[in-house]
Amino acid sequence: MAFDLKSELEGAGRIGITGHIKPDGDCIGSCLACFCYIKKLFPEAVTEVFLEEPGHFFASIPERDKIITDFPDRPEFDVFIICDTNRERTGAAIKYIESAHKVLNIDHHISNMNGSGDVNHVIPGMSSCAEILYDLMDKALVDKEIAELIYLGIVHDTGVFRFSNTSPETMKKGGELIAYGFDFPMLIDTTFYLKTFVQNRFQAQIMLDAKRYCDDLVIVGVADKALMNVFGATKDDTDGAVNGLRNTAGVECAVFIYEKEDGLFKGSLRASTDRINVAVVAESFGGGGHVRAAGCEYRGTKEDMVDKLLKEIKKQL
Repeated sequence: MAFDLKSELEGAGRIGITGHIKPDGDCIGSCLACFCYIKKLFPEAVTEVFLEEPGHFFASIPERDKIITDFPDRPEFDVFIICDTNRERTGAAIKYIESAHKVLNIDHHISNMNGSGDVNHVIPGMSSCAEILYDLMDKALVDKEIAELIYLGIVHDTGVFRFSNTSPETMKKGGELIAYGFDFPMLIDTTFYLKTFVQNRFQAQIMLDAKRYCDDLVIVGVADKALMNVFGATKDDTDGAVNGLRNTAGVECAVFIYEKEDGLFKGSLRASTDRINVAVVAESFGGGGHVRAAGCEYRGTKEDMVDKLLKEIKKQL
């Protein structure tokens, strides 16, 4: 039976929405677009969106101020929607999910193929969660703000329409969305390309210290707490570092690792060909993602994480 968002929400008085920890452009755009759409679809319902604090480059996107970042106690939700992830990666929002009467999971990650809600709508071949949501929407209710948020999600998860997950349909939808009249060049520049001076210096050092492995097919950059402290860098300053590594001639797989807290490292993996399935690599660490973009965490030393990641990558080479 086809998934119908309106039917799944029918009669719900309290609706909650969340995405994954350290929300990216697709997660933020999807959750806010879903929020705006439901407010038009069911204006009488209490609808709330919960996410960790988005990066400062997302400050000017529509309805940014509607995101609740402190995860306060709430009465049980009739329906709770998980966008762009599974329930295990929702962080503090898990308390709302566990008490909700019904959980919907809308996603596009192959590592979440079966979904983790009571009702699941997961399409791994889709460019982004935002594109899936756009297909679920009654276009008569889509307005300029919703279009901008959907476009934000698609742009970020396709690398501005250049990753292999960009289909002809994705491009067509992008054209439909910009017809709503928002400033899409500004949106892309501000949320995707723009970096602070600290971020540029910090990521330049990561590139200077990067090492290549596997006959130069794999590049690895690492930022531990000591390096981050030198530049006064935060986790926001790590955004885009893995893509900078990936844009190295001859490299088929890029790995960026940074220290989230003492002894806990976050790894981001990107592949430029289908020869290395980074989702499989990430899954061996309890993470997940897509064939060409995935992430994971590891508690231990940065040296051990690099060794173990390279071991998994070499299996595919």
